[in-house]
Formats: sequence, C-alpha cells, structure tokens
Amino acid sequence: MSGKDKLRKFRENETFSCLVQPQTSEVLGCDHPLKGRWNGTFFKNPQPIVLELGCGKGEYTVDLGLRTPSLNYIGVDIKGARLWKGAKFAHEHQLPNVGFLRTRIEFIESLFAPGEVSEVWITFADPQIGREKKRLTSPLFLSRYRNFMKQGGIVHLKTDSRYLHEYSKAIAQHNGLKILAASTDIYGKDREKLYGSGIMSVCGKDAVDALFEVRTFYENQYLAKGLPITYLAFIIDHDGPYLSPDWEPDPSWLPSES
Repeated sequence: MSGKDKLRKFRENETFSCLVQPQTSEVLGCDHPLKGRWNGTFFKNPQPIVLELGCGKGEYTVDLGLRTPSLNYIGVDIKGARLWKGAKFAHEHQLPNVGFLRTRIEFIESLFAPGEVSEVWITFADPQIGREKKRLTSPLFLSRYRNFMKQGGIVHLKTDSRYLHEYSKAIAQHNGLKILAASTDIYGKDREKLYGSGIMSVCGKDAVDALFEVRTFYENQYLAKGLPITYLAFIIDHDGPYLSPDWEPDPSWLPSES
C-alpha cells in the first residue's frame, strides 16, 4: 500500500461516525467519554456488546453484526489503514450495531466500564512466542478484560496457532475457568462435537454456525495452506489474580523456521 493510499484512508476514516479514534490523553491514565456510555450514546440501544480484539480489516466484526442484529459489535485495532475497510462498509451500509475503535488493546480499560461488555473475540492474534505479557490471553490481559466484562462473560479464541491455543487452554485450566469448547481442528474431526458443546448451550446454534461460516482474510490464507484452525471458549469469571501455569509447549506447536 502506498503512502498516498494510507493518507487517503486516514482522511476518510475521519468521516465515519461508526469509527472512534481516541486521543492519547483520553486513554493514558484517564477515561474516554464513551466509557460506560456505549449503549446509550454510541449505539443508542441496550443490546449486549461484543468486542473483537485485533480485528484487522474488520470483516469478522461486520459479518457477525450482519448475522446477529440483536448484539452490538465493536472491532478494535490500532492500524487505521486496516480498519478503514470494515468501517467504510459499516458506514456505507449504515449498520446500527457495528462500530470500530482505533486504539491499542493495552488501553482497553480506559474505554469500557465494569459490566459493559458481554463477550470478547480474539481472532488470529500474534501468539507472541517468548513474550507472555503481550499475549492477548495472558493473565495481564485477562485481568483487563474482567474489569469491564459482565459476570459470566465469554472469551472466544480462534487461531491457527496451536501454541496460542494450548497456552490459553492451560491458563483457563490453571485458573479454574469454565471451558465451554476446545477444538484443535474445527473444520475437521471436531466440527460436529462443537455443536454439542457448552458454547452452543450458552450462545446458541447461530454462534457455532458463525464459527465456521465467518472467516477473516487471514483465516482464508491459513486454510489455503492446509493449516488447521483451532477454537477455545471459556468464561472469564475468577476471584483474585490470574496466574500463569507451569507450561512447556510441545515443539511441534512452534512455527517452523522456513
């Protein structure tokens, strides 16, 4: 992408009412004006809010919003040129339940109040091998999510990284979190099992259908390479600090050098 094209997208982003781009002063040590007011001020409805963290081009956020109009969806990413695609679609089609937020996920607590979010989706995040504190399912990030999620809130992780999947599963088990579903190959051997899992009883059949039918740009690339796609869903409720497990990855879960 050329520099001129990026600048064009940045300018166009400024015109999208569905895209919120907080100032640094609003997320560093203080609260954004929308914190605790997303339903009343931004969406203007009382529907549950679902976040997609690291949403990239926003296709997953848009697709989920179109599929489930009874929920409000917010895609979060720091890359404005990527967000532009999803935000432009939501703006042009006037989707009432889809929004985008350009910020670093590290600042997410400055933007949402306790109990304001019902679910979090993490789709194809960087596994941050060797950098646990940057991993989006680490104890540090789970603590952040818990601070603004409802009781019984659900974290969904969809990834091509077996490393991230197994690490996140170990975190959930070590902290006594209820695992609703766990699959190391959603399009293969585990497909039918997911329809009988706890995730369907909590979120319904539509949520499981979306797991297979809604795909990101990156997911399609991974599937074209024949890589299995994993899925994990767990309830975030936990008293006290989240702790890291004594966990060692299987070497086969690490990406190859080639």
